[in-house]
Amino acid sequence: MLIIDDLLTAPFRGLLWIFQEVAAAAEQELEAEADRIKDELRDLYMMLETGQISEDEFDAQEQVLLDRLDELEEDERGVAVELDEDAERDDDEDDDEDDEGDARDDVEEPPER
Repeated sequence: MLIIDDLLTAPFRGLLWIFQEVAAAAEQELEAEADRIKDELRDLYMMLETGQISEDEFDAQEQVLLDRLDELEEDERGVAVELDEDAERDDDEDDDEDDEGDARDDVEEPPER
């Protein structure tokens, strides 16, 4: 029976693995973009210190980079919140199912005659 179960669930496990890989690749890409933005900010500060750009140019470019970095962090926090909400929802559903089972257990059977 276990072999049949494994054969029936194999396609779903394969799809789950693919989705996990895609999610991991997307997360790595976002992290790489955040690192790239931080490197650009570092270079921008260096250019300001060495006098290669003016204060106004620095402010404009810095604002663009910081806005993009904020967007990435908001997206990351939004995904984390969604995952937390899903986990809480799953826990609540499990609790509800347990409560239903307990409620049935608490009901007393009428005495037999």
